[in-house]
Amino acid sequence: MITISLCMIVKNEERVLARCLDSLIGLMDEIIIVDTGSTDKTKEIAKKYTDKVYDFAWVDDFSAARNFSFSKATMDYIYVADADEVLDEENRAEFQKLKEAMLPEVEIVQMYYANQKSFNTVYNFDKEYRPKLYKRLRNFLWVDPIHESVNLEPIVFDSDIVINHMPESNHAKRDLSVFEKMVAKGQRLSKKMHNLYARELMIAGTEEEMQRAEECFLQTMSDTDRDMDEIKEAAVVLSHIYRIKQNTEMFFKYVMKDIVTEPSSEACYELGEFYLERGDFTEASNWYQNAMEGAYPILNIKYGDELPKKALVSCYEKIVEQLRKVGDYDGAKQYEDAIQSLLEE
Repeated sequence: MITISLCMIVKNEERVLARCLDSLIGLMDEIIIVDTGSTDKTKEIAKKYTDKVYDFAWVDDFSAARNFSFSKATMDYIYVADADEVLDEENRAEFQKLKEAMLPEVEIVQMYYANQKSFNTVYNFDKEYRPKLYKRLRNFLWVDPIHESVNLEPIVFDSDIVINHMPESNHAKRDLSVFEKMVAKGQRLSKKMHNLYARELMIAGTEEEMQRAEECFLQTMSDTDRDMDEIKEAAVVLSHIYRIKQNTEMFFKYVMKDIVTEPSSEACYELGEFYLERGDFTEASNWYQNAMEGAYPILNIKYGDELPKKALVSCYEKIVEQLRKVGDYDGAKQYEDAIQSLLEE
């Protein structure tokens, strides 16, 4: 049977840390907890479970903290957990079976990460695979009978284990602060980081955080080596910023950069909001409808269903009021039926 080191990085997790550790106790052969600057009772709680509690000065870099935690591990495999995760009894049993039956050639085990949409996280899936268990030391092997080379592809096993993500709150403010510091230092965001920054803004960004991101995404539009995915992400963020600023010229400049390609739900929704703000409920409803049916979300899945549906109901209600005022009761009835249909979906 394999042995496992639990490696965690934490900060001010006193409300959830014990819940996480209680759900993992008995499965782990070693518990390593790296604290990045807690000011609450996080470290006191951690020391009830392990004597391997380390301090790590926070440098706005999660990878640095993760690498430090991995450096302290001594078992066969490393399991990575965040403090707001919980493994229920059914999945504890599945984890124990995995531990007993693990084949030595497996280098990474993926597990389902669940309950994402309930907490407004940056991820657009309620349940998705994530790598969670890693072989600590990797054996490199030569492959192929001729033109031999070292096999660099890890052997990955997709398990059925489900980890429940149960945060007390989302981490948008913290994460957006890290992105802002990266940009302030002149660091060029990778394609992955560009996507995550745009996602975080469109899911949980405040008006002020949006506006602080303006220059970053304007730079994207002028970079010649950004691909179309990044251009569309920047266009969506900028169209939102300029709608909030009520800068109509800049709003249409950037929202159209998305629309002229395959339209995103976010851009259609922004156009719906633009016309709603001007009292044009019919035009607004057309764009909300497009967000749900004629486009696809690229940053926040809620722009493809939940948000435009709610806005569409509101638009139809306004149209019903207008039609009733002019005595068009048949027209009003059609929109009332449409509202009922939307509410029943």
